[in-house]
Amino acid sequence: MLNLGRSGRGSRRSAVAGLLRASHPGPTIAVTALTTALAAASGRDAAGCGLVAGAALAGQLSVGWCNDAADAARDTAVGRTAKPVVAGAVSAAAVRAASITALAVCVPLSFASGPMAGVVHLVAVSGAWAYDLGLKSTVVSWLPYVVAFGALPAFVALGLPGHPWPAWSISLAGAALGAGAHLANVLPDIESDLATGVRGWPQRIGRARVRALVPVPLLAATGLLVFGQPGPAGRAGWAGLTAAGVLTAAGWLLGGRSPRVTFAMAIAVAAVDVALLLERGTGITGT
Repeated sequence: MLNLGRSGRGSRRSAVAGLLRASHPGPTIAVTALTTALAAASGRDAAGCGLVAGAALAGQLSVGWCNDAADAARDTAVGRTAKPVVAGAVSAAAVRAASITALAVCVPLSFASGPMAGVVHLVAVSGAWAYDLGLKSTVVSWLPYVVAFGALPAFVALGLPGHPWPAWSISLAGAALGAGAHLANVLPDIESDLATGVRGWPQRIGRARVRALVPVPLLAATGLLVFGQPGPAGRAGWAGLTAAGVLTAAGWLLGGRSPRVTFAMAIAVAAVDVALLLERGTGITGT
């Protein structure tokens, strides 16, 4: 009888750790938290927030794993040893199976918020899969990010009584945040992407232009949340806009030393936007 012993348990733990790292935990946690906060602020009860969180988490896990599985050959070719598949921590087959399993779980969790909400969320997740499987190499690489982030408020709103659509400014802010996230996420890997034939929009315009452009959609998203809703901006609005301005400026200045700083800045601006939504209202209410 085969006895794995400690080495077997250690191998399994290493594989699980590798699988978790392959899920892109930073973006996965950030997007799940953003969506859950939006649900809570819109008035969803604890059960509703749990369903939204579960659907968002399953969707993001599926997208992250799909990305690493699809990119395994490219990552190996350029020696991205930070990737768990390249480092040998987990196999591409295991990551691919995990992505399909997470997608299967995402479907019923999405529809648990209602038919329209489920369709909207799955359209967003499908767009992200399309990005991983080929759109990332095209001039419209930005489109899945814009659609996915812009759809999150609609996913939350359509699960409320009366199935309302969110305020236009909220959806547009989400779309702008998605564009900024795309630019910031691609920035650190532009050279290695080009070396393996990935020529999305950011790769075509080059590192310097991408770094200069990142603050534009991020500040636009914050501005929409501050000025796109009824009533004056107030102290909270101006404080949020100031914080976003300081963060984007710092990200632009420090991003020259490390492009990963720019991505961290984008997540920080997203956190500011969530705080603004909680303070000023989401523009999402049930009827």
